[in-house]
Amino acid sequence: MTSLPTRRAKIALVALLGCAALPASLTAQPLQLQPSKPAVARPAVARPLPLPPSRPPGLGLPRVAEAAAVQPASSSAGSAVAEAARPAATPARAKAGAPATQEEAIERLNTYLNSFSSLQGNFIQFAANGRRLEGRIYIQRPGKMRFEYEPPATIEVIADGTSVAVRDKKLATQDIYSLGQTPLKFLVREKMDLARDGTITGAGVDGDVLSVRLEDRSTLGGTSKITLKFDLVANVLKQWVVIDPQGYETSVALYNLDTQRRPDAKNFVIDYQRKL
Repeated sequence: MTSLPTRRAKIALVALLGCAALPASLTAQPLQLQPSKPAVARPAVARPLPLPPSRPPGLGLPRVAEAAAVQPASSSAGSAVAEAARPAATPARAKAGAPATQEEAIERLNTYLNSFSSLQGNFIQFAANGRRLEGRIYIQRPGKMRFEYEPPATIEVIADGTSVAVRDKKLATQDIYSLGQTPLKFLVREKMDLARDGTITGAGVDGDVLSVRLEDRSTLGGTSKITLKFDLVANVLKQWVVIDPQGYETSVALYNLDTQRRPDAKNFVIDYQRKL
């Protein structure tokens, strides 16, 4: 087992499990205001400020508030009747059944994570250099996990219940780490308890998304900060964000999740006798 990971192996591991900054294109952008013009002898007319650009959907990032659109009055009597019959809008938090306390939020997420023993689906990851990567994720509790990246990426990450192997098919290398050194080990525990597996640092609701923040002091290199984002309406884990001990951030969004099919056991086999 590698005691001091090489630079390449460390980059490969943390690129998946926790050290990639979000690209600048996804960060909030300041409003662009027109430069002021010389004063003229007429009353100034107030102009609306431009709205900031919308964020990509499905990543669980904080939402940008949108101005309410003013709808023109309908000249159709039928439309007016339909509009009057439409039920009043329900606030997102109430509709989603948002937890009222931090303890309820943690229990809500624990209940979901304990509701399945296997999971597979797709993921989108933003790597340390801002590059967008995609692939498939497989989980089989207890202890087994696999990330397969689509080309041109050449990395595979496999957990067999005890160890994590980081394979680079292009370089024909394989590096082995203890499963307990990875910040996402809680995803493959047989019984999930977020308060036991880490230090809870906060929880909150933004629209329909519940976020739970925790710290893990047992990860490779020091303490990792983890944020789990849970869709209260769809009742599914949508994203996690990991900040590694060096301060680098990785964002991974999940979709097309299936908790009914059991992944092939071959997905979780590590050959310790070869490099690849």
